[in-house]
Amino acid sequence: MAKLWAIIKREYAERVMTKFFLISTLFAPLLFGALMFVPAWLALRAKASPNVGRVVVIDATGTALGTRVAAALSGGPMGDSSRTQLRQVALAEVPAAEREARAIVMRKEANGYLVLDDQTLAGRKARYTGTNTTASFDMSALQRSVRNEVMRMRLERAGMAADQAQSISQMRLEMETERLTATGRGGSGAMSTGVALTVGVLLYMSIFLYGQNVLRGVMEEKQTRVAEVVVSSVSSTKLLAGKVLGVGAVGLTQQLLWLLGSYLIILGRGPIMTKLGLPNVPFELPSITVGQVLLLLTFFLLGYVFYASLFAAVGAIVSSEQEAQQVQLPVALLLVATAMCIQPVTLAPEGRLAQVLSYLPFSAPVAVPLRMTLVSLSPLEIAGSIASLVLGCLIAVYIAAKIYRVGLLMYGKRPTVGELARWVTVS
Repeated sequence: MAKLWAIIKREYAERVMTKFFLISTLFAPLLFGALMFVPAWLALRAKASPNVGRVVVIDATGTALGTRVAAALSGGPMGDSSRTQLRQVALAEVPAAEREARAIVMRKEANGYLVLDDQTLAGRKARYTGTNTTASFDMSALQRSVRNEVMRMRLERAGMAADQAQSISQMRLEMETERLTATGRGGSGAMSTGVALTVGVLLYMSIFLYGQNVLRGVMEEKQTRVAEVVVSSVSSTKLLAGKVLGVGAVGLTQQLLWLLGSYLIILGRGPIMTKLGLPNVPFELPSITVGQVLLLLTFFLLGYVFYASLFAAVGAIVSSEQEAQQVQLPVALLLVATAMCIQPVTLAPEGRLAQVLSYLPFSAPVAVPLRMTLVSLSPLEIAGSIASLVLGCLIAVYIAAKIYRVGLLMYGKRPTVGELARWVTVS
């Protein structure tokens, strides 16, 4: 046990006392803070360009819709109407009007041209062609202007007063969502989704990065022949366990520091928002209990042990970085396939796919914490997922120990699949 503890301490200290650990530990809370403040700052300043009204409006509706849209694009009755050019034509004259408008755009006298026809009056569609179609805020302003004026016109035709029609067409309704859990109100639904995605991505990245650390550590020891010296005084199984547990402790330390740093940023959010001149909108995290935090860490540790054992086995059978990139691909694909399912699980956390992924050892470390942040899982389901993951870890550790014991001291030709099978089956 003393030798195992010495290996764990060495692996832990070797990685914690580095600049990379410090930088990566500070990076996640800073990124979280940037995601909290920068979008709000950009949203406050983001708007359609001043030249959004520099368009040619081709009105083939035979109504005053084109006049209204042109006025809306110009900023209303008091706006600069010279920026918007109106062409009222018959439906058959639209192609010729489009050719003329295209020439105007090519001479840079307008950003584009907007075609209004019978389908626009029916509320189906309008067509815009221009040089700024990739400017999302400009396109939103155009769409909003056309939609509002079509709605106003149809309401007026239905007998509503013009001022009432204008008020209804400019109405903006926002939907606030709040999550309801078994313990009561659980905060904003949108916030729960955001936190769930963050948890899923962080778990995926942490397991992958620290699994890679184990692989490279084993490979470097093998290349420098350090393993030969270490194995002479300690068994290969203890060496594998010490390396996996030591690097895992580094990951757990970093996870806890990330949680603490993010929590401190949330506490200081109000003063920072005020100092930046941003509206201090209430920020309420979804309710997460101490038990849930412990479960999240449990799934991280089990998932890490599962993948780190497999990565360690890969490091033991390769002799170069190029070989490692090839051999680790099946292991990495298991984790990448899980990452590809993060969004589907977020959209349907109680769906069949989410339930199946919760019982597969290679996906449960990410899928279950992700679901726990979104919905309430039964204790039986959580226990089943943990049991499946523990069984997967035992199998992975057993296979990795067998391969690690033989492969660590082998050099030269990479073993075949048949040789690996013999290493595992022969005691």
